[in-house]
Amino acid sequence: MDAIRAHEDAEAAVAAYLHQHETKGLLRFITCGSVDDGKSTLIGRLLHDTRLLFDDQLAALHADSRRHGTQGEEIDFALLVDGLSAEREQGITIDVAYRFFGTERRKFIVADCPGHEQYTRNMATGASTADLAIVLVDARKGLLTQTRRHSYICALFGIRHVLLAVNKMDMVGYDQAVFDEIVAGYRVLAKQLGISHVTCIPLSALQGDNVIVRSDSTPWYTGGTLLEYLEGVDVAQESKNIPLRMPVQWVCRPDHGFRGFAGTLVAGEATPGMEVAVLPSGRRSRIARIVTADGDLSCAQAGQAVIFTLEDEVDVSRGDVIADASNPPESADQFAAHLLWLGEQPLLPGRPYWLKIGAGTFGAQITEIKYKVDVNTQDHLAAKHLGLNEVAYCNLYLDQSIAFESYADSPGLGGFILIDRQTNATVGAGTLDFALRRAANIHWQHLEVDQSARARVKGQVPRCVWFTGLSGSGKSTIANQVEKRLLSMGMHTYMLDGDNVRHGLNKDLGFTDEDRVENIRRVAEVAKLMVDAGLIVLVSFISPFRAERRMARQLFAEGEFVEVFVDTPLEVAEQRDVKGLYAKARAGAIRNFTGIDSAYEIPEGAEITLDTGSHSPEQLAAMVLRHLDPRFEGQS
Repeated sequence: MDAIRAHEDAEAAVAAYLHQHETKGLLRFITCGSVDDGKSTLIGRLLHDTRLLFDDQLAALHADSRRHGTQGEEIDFALLVDGLSAEREQGITIDVAYRFFGTERRKFIVADCPGHEQYTRNMATGASTADLAIVLVDARKGLLTQTRRHSYICALFGIRHVLLAVNKMDMVGYDQAVFDEIVAGYRVLAKQLGISHVTCIPLSALQGDNVIVRSDSTPWYTGGTLLEYLEGVDVAQESKNIPLRMPVQWVCRPDHGFRGFAGTLVAGEATPGMEVAVLPSGRRSRIARIVTADGDLSCAQAGQAVIFTLEDEVDVSRGDVIADASNPPESADQFAAHLLWLGEQPLLPGRPYWLKIGAGTFGAQITEIKYKVDVNTQDHLAAKHLGLNEVAYCNLYLDQSIAFESYADSPGLGGFILIDRQTNATVGAGTLDFALRRAANIHWQHLEVDQSARARVKGQVPRCVWFTGLSGSGKSTIANQVEKRLLSMGMHTYMLDGDNVRHGLNKDLGFTDEDRVENIRRVAEVAKLMVDAGLIVLVSFISPFRAERRMARQLFAEGEFVEVFVDTPLEVAEQRDVKGLYAKARAGAIRNFTGIDSAYEIPEGAEITLDTGSHSPEQLAAMVLRHLDPRFEGQS
């Protein structure tokens, strides 16, 4: 009986231990700061000193330290985290390294973020899911630009708890004055950024000072150790009392008898019978069931992944938001937003991107950069474009309305990324602040006379014929011939020529990449209005960038936009240089000249390509006319 009782007691003890482990709180935190501040070493020291390494990991660490280590015969703790071969060879962190560990009081997921400026996008990835940030500072160097940039990104993504770890105190003789000076400077920065909770600890990750146990080398420091802080810090967000919000990730139709909407509640709670609104459409219904893999629920809380079924047949799509009907979020298509630019190519206002927020993807443009931020001084600077790792406050336009919440209130409905439409690379990450008033005040006015009525009166099919090519390629000459033929047939036309438009509508624009984007955006919008008026519009612009030509195309209905690539080699265009522009560009008198010091991106899917080397302008015009309407075959 004693043996049975002992076995039962052992089982109960194991069950109690497992239950305690399962119910322990989880803290997600990142380590960030400038390169070589000791982030990987600190995490390695934490894992080692909390005795969370297996024997084979310890053996591998000793072997790697001899092969790649930077500490002579001693253990190089950074090698526990730097897993990529390139990281070990160069002694730097490149990718975000996630590690799990736990103590008796808490479980932890730590993201070791790279310090190099070129890997800032990886740091932003780690910050986007963290509750707390350990910002490391090398005591010998103080606050650096990358320290400030990482702190700004932490604030941008809503991290309000920062542990300032002044590392390598052993290298400055554990001098309190050095520590105090760094702390004073960082507290000023934190106040500017709105980081409300800052705790500062002097430590040496390499020697273990104040990491797990208090150090005798810093008798002037009376606070706790780094591990004590991590185990005890309360990072619970203040309740915003936001009602139900669930972005729809998937429409679930396993059979004809079931139609549900799957997603994760980002705020509030849901119960069967609750009236909900589907946004942005505004259609209303009630929750019929809350379905999970373990059966139906009587109540779902924020953070739970569930499937809703509704009492009514309501059109719900991926990217929509199901919300409490009594207090739904706003819907808008224009916003003020904070943006971190991650692309190698600069952000140009007016250029089209994809914006992904929640489960939805939408067409987007940055319409205006209000200012960019100097990460060293927090000053607001004027800017026409953003470069890699720069941060700014911008106006953002979407091609349709979305349901949203400010990021400060609901990260799930306020955080977004920007995606390059050509490469599908993530080029920006940002947070929505508020909807611009113009988004709420401007509405489409219904007009009873539409494009089809205007075209019918004119007896023609409205088109936008977009001629693109180098300066001197013959675009305007050919377009002029096409218009003359169309007019002779009684068609109603208008021609928009690049030089002519710059005398009026676009006279305020120069020839930088930013101004070229805006130049095309304005002309494309004008051409769209003219097509809506029932006209055949001929547009003759260099329009050197594929992204802007694609943006113009997307303004029109299928078949309304005809791209004509006037294919003339650069050397031939230079020979035709009647204006002398190429010669001036070669001499450096004209900057940003297409084909010389500004790129021309050859069309990849033009409807018509005209070879100007083997045909006359009249023949080329006839080719365009035949494409527009076979009735022009044989017309002269």
